Amino acid sequence: MATIKTYDREIEIQDGSPIKPACKELGVPFSCEEGDCGTCMIEVEEGMENLSEKTEAEKAMGIVEGKYRLACQCKIKKGDVKIFC
Repeated sequence: MATIKTYDREIEIQDGSPIKPACKELGVPFSCEEGDCGTCMIEVEEGMENLSEKTEAEKAMGIVEGKYRLACQCKIKKGDVKIFC
């Protein structure tokens, strides 16, 4: 099992699954849910290596390097990921 965490909550999810449902439950705002609007941008404080590679949608938004991801585009490989939203 993998874990998505904020400063005060955490949710366990299956390894290899999208993080979108857990992020919604943790309060991340969503709009288009397709990687076009950027509403669900999260800051990954820990565990970036536990997330899937950046998608073409993220790269098109200029998210190439750094600690930001679109929650609607990510899958967790395994382990823990701590986010700021």
